[in-house]
Amino acid sequence: MIELLTTSPLLLLFAVMAIGYGLGEIRIRGFKLGVAAVLFVGLGFGALDPGLEVPQFITFLGLAIFVYTVGLSSAPAFFASFQRNGFRDIYFATGTVVLSALLAYGIGEWLDFGAATTGGLYAGASTNTPALAGLLDAIQKSAPLELQDALSQEAVVGYSLAYPLGVLGVMVGITILQRVYRIDYPQEFRELQKDYPMGEKLTSRTYRVESPALIGKTLRDFHHEHRLGVVFGRMLHEGDTTLTTWDSRPQAGDHIVLVGPPEAIEEAAPLVGTAAEGQLNHDRSVYDVRRIFVSNEEIAGKTIASLNLSERFNILITRVQRGDMDLLAGGDTVLELGDRILLVAHRDDLPEVFRVFGNSYEALSRVNLLSFGLGITLGLLLGMVTFALPGGYSFSLGFAGGPLIVALLLGQLRRTGPIVWTLPYGANLTLRQLGLIFLLAGIGIRSGQTFYQTLQTDLGLALFLAGGLIALTTTAATLVVGYRMLGIPFSFLGGMVGSQPAVLEFAIEQAGNKYPTIGYTRMLPVVLIGKILAVQLLYNLLG
Repeated sequence: MIELLTTSPLLLLFAVMAIGYGLGEIRIRGFKLGVAAVLFVGLGFGALDPGLEVPQFITFLGLAIFVYTVGLSSAPAFFASFQRNGFRDIYFATGTVVLSALLAYGIGEWLDFGAATTGGLYAGASTNTPALAGLLDAIQKSAPLELQDALSQEAVVGYSLAYPLGVLGVMVGITILQRVYRIDYPQEFRELQKDYPMGEKLTSRTYRVESPALIGKTLRDFHHEHRLGVVFGRMLHEGDTTLTTWDSRPQAGDHIVLVGPPEAIEEAAPLVGTAAEGQLNHDRSVYDVRRIFVSNEEIAGKTIASLNLSERFNILITRVQRGDMDLLAGGDTVLELGDRILLVAHRDDLPEVFRVFGNSYEALSRVNLLSFGLGITLGLLLGMVTFALPGGYSFSLGFAGGPLIVALLLGQLRRTGPIVWTLPYGANLTLRQLGLIFLLAGIGIRSGQTFYQTLQTDLGLALFLAGGLIALTTTAATLVVGYRMLGIPFSFLGGMVGSQPAVLEFAIEQAGNKYPTIGYTRMLPVVLIGKILAVQLLYNLLG
């Protein structure tokens, strides 16, 4: 069997992926490793025989695809968060980098590790592959030629031994602190929905108009005055059911439908009237309710208001389904490829409405390789650029930083003329998962043998435990300071400490929602650059 896997790296790769993913789904007392199990299975296979390896290209490919897809999907939330918090997150991220570097420096001096080993320890405990690349680059630039290979091997050993507990230490830290602080993720989700809407349980209810706050006013004026998280649907006036517009003026006794989260509807109810018995129905021979796909690239990245639909059709859009999330539709809601919109429209208008939105499931199954390939190309080119700093230090963003920064910019831009940079939700999710598994399997298999050999020595055990100590201490400090002193939601903090993709997936699993991705994208650009610089500084100070 070993010989078969040795001669077929592709077979080895997919065997590790399958076994790792399967083990990751096993729950023990509510805990599961998730996709992180692929890394540990890879280490196990790699330790079996020195001949078991996969091309390094697989690791870099997975890393680039993962960070690019995460950047595209998280860009709007990242920039919105930066506008709210300014430089606070930059200072916070820098503090975490400095703390982990000081811990690595102290442990390296205490246990008398070499400069390259300590740098590798720091990169591994930080689960930061670009930092390892920065360390190897520093060794090539400054070490004597006859020592470069040996020092590079020391760096890789330090990295591979510290990395597993670097991942596990962060997971343990999140698990312990969320229990210490008794984090109520569902309650936190409801509070974050107000400023960071990422999906709501929407419902509709019919009310009899009785409140002076609404009677005789246009819905536009009512909305501007009260800013409620609901939209108005159909309205019954003098026996006729019509679709509301911003210029509709409800009168006393009219029946009107409110759509939104239950809490928002309850908040709006006193300003509308009393709940009516049953729901306001409509004659489907005149109006019809449909859910249709947004597959037309011409409207992707545009707001609903910019489409001027009410001037062309008798139509009302109330909800936008993105993945498993239901979003309340408003004029400023940006439509993305793969969205499913719930609308009420005149039956005569439906054929033309379908043409506007596309409504093609087949079109959404295809990835626009022009924008996807061009975006990653730009990211890889940026990652190859070397930035020089005073004092002889330099860094490059590498396979992670370059694609991530480009993806954040393109995801916020959304489109450039005819080129739509964003991906359909389903395609983005599939590519992201595939990239992550390639990354973890590649790193695990390639590090397995070195990990196994060094682990049997005193140095190996020391590096192994030191990696866990640095990760656990940094995670605990970050969570305590962020949650107790800065008031950052714990869901965000799970992503902030999860600078490794597997940890991010673990944080998402614990939270039960996607809010950790906001913390991940807030911190990663600063942390990535900071760790690349910090590891080179460590090497030069100790060397």
